[in-house]
Amino acid sequence: MTTRDKQAETVLDVNNLGLSIGAESKVGNLTFRLRAGESVCLLGASGCGKSLTARAIIGTPPAGCRISGAIEINGADVTHRKALARPATARVSAVFQDSATALNPLMKLGKQLSLALGASSPAELDALLDAIGLGDIPNLPQRFPAELSGGQRQRICIALALLGRTRLLVADEPTTALDVITQQQVLQVLQARYAQENAPALLFITHDITVAAQLCQRGLVMENGRLVESGDMRQLLNAPQHPYTRGLVAAARRGDAALPITQLGALAG
Repeated sequence: MTTRDKQAETVLDVNNLGLSIGAESKVGNLTFRLRAGESVCLLGASGCGKSLTARAIIGTPPAGCRISGAIEINGADVTHRKALARPATARVSAVFQDSATALNPLMKLGKQLSLALGASSPAELDALLDAIGLGDIPNLPQRFPAELSGGQRQRICIALALLGRTRLLVADEPTTALDVITQQQVLQVLQARYAQENAPALLFITHDITVAAQLCQRGLVMENGRLVESGDMRQLLNAPQHPYTRGLVAAARRGDAALPITQLGALAG
């Protein structure tokens, strides 16, 4: 397969997705695709439906969630299939905001990392831990999650996801709980990973357009459960069309008026 063919290959296909809980529609008429190696952000305020969309894609929707439309991963229809019931080629690596619930509190970190190591080499794991600022923690493999800070645990979760060999990574607000310095370390690791040819497709869920623009090539903007605008991140930053997107950009520019552009995402790290 040529590089062009690989870039055109669809990894995630969401078609007319609807999500309801009880009598309330949370997400409606949501359609988008991710290609191999592409990094795309799903942007919007808390409660807009972006995290619920992520859970449906991962295969962990909340109890009582009704799903309509279709979700395909690597050509397999997984709309109504829970994560563990999906074929291996349609599994998803995930990073969530709350690291405390993502790690096994009774298992040492070395065991949890070794289970995720798979085809990765120990040297690759060491390099990854160094890159996200965890390489100098004494006896890290012998520690339990509770012995680390919240930021350290979240970086372990990101390492676990990056060690996975899935073709799709969903990251739901993965840097929200981190301090600014740690956040930049994590974004730099993700930037380096997504500069590689064999990177999985990334769906990055966030409310922060500035963070998204450091990493993502395309943006999907949600408001009240509906997709209101989509496009190249440069387009969204420089010529937003929808009033809600213009508000997000205006808020970002008040915090960082320069908004310098890079090749991978739309902002410099």
